[in-house]
Amino acid sequence: QTLIRYAIDPTQAAPIEVRLQLFNAMGQSVRALVNDLQGAGSYSVAWDGTDDNGDRVASGIYMAVLRSRGRLSSSKLMLLR
Repeated sequence: QTLIRYAIDPTQAAPIEVRLQLFNAMGQSVRALVNDLQGAGSYSVAWDGTDDNGDRVASGIYMAVLRSRGRLSSSKLMLLR
């Protein structure tokens, strides 16, 4: 299990739509971790190494992509089993 941390701009007055999604090395969607309206602040979400169906995914490199207010932010994750 890993913890993914992110923050919403503290100057953001109203909640905004936030989507945090994991993709495999081939660019296929693996898991949607967050798809919600969120206000300014710091957040964290745990990923247990499973896909949207609850199946364990293989060891490898994954990308966590955060979309909010038309912006994209990404980071690499390495899953070792």
